Amino acid sequence: MKRVDVAYVVLFDEIEQKVLLVKNKGTDTSYYTLPGGAVEKGETLKAAAVREMKEETGLDVEVGGIFSVGEAFFEERGHHAIFFTFVGKIVGGEINISLPEEIEEVTWMDVTQAEKYIHITSGFEGLLSDINTVPYMLREIEKKG
Repeated sequence: MKRVDVAYVVLFDEIEQKVLLVKNKGTDTSYYTLPGGAVEKGETLKAAAVREMKEETGLDVEVGGIFSVGEAFFEERGHHAIFFTFVGKIVGGEINISLPEEIEEVTWMDVTQAEKYIHITSGFEGLLSDINTVPYMLREIEKKG
């Protein structure tokens, strides 16, 4: 099984109690997810989250701490995916779909409804309404020379 790291961003509108989701075009049917995607070789998790948000929604974001870490096995693809979800805030840009072949819609969705689409597992309902984070730390390794 190949390990695949995936970085997502959760943008939460506390006043409206809404979360930003994208509707992805699937092979059989479309489906909603948080904006995000696979981390590229040599890219940090944070950089991937910011890049994917821009590509999928047109928004520039700053990402802070980690909201959640999850994993799944996709037997048919031979992937073991690790999902890192960061909490973000909008710092620029505007919503537009620059990848219409991948993204059908960008929408602010009610928190309760959004939880059904972002794979909040049983026992963790309400997690989006009470966002807490843990720090993300990028450790620079000194080169010995």
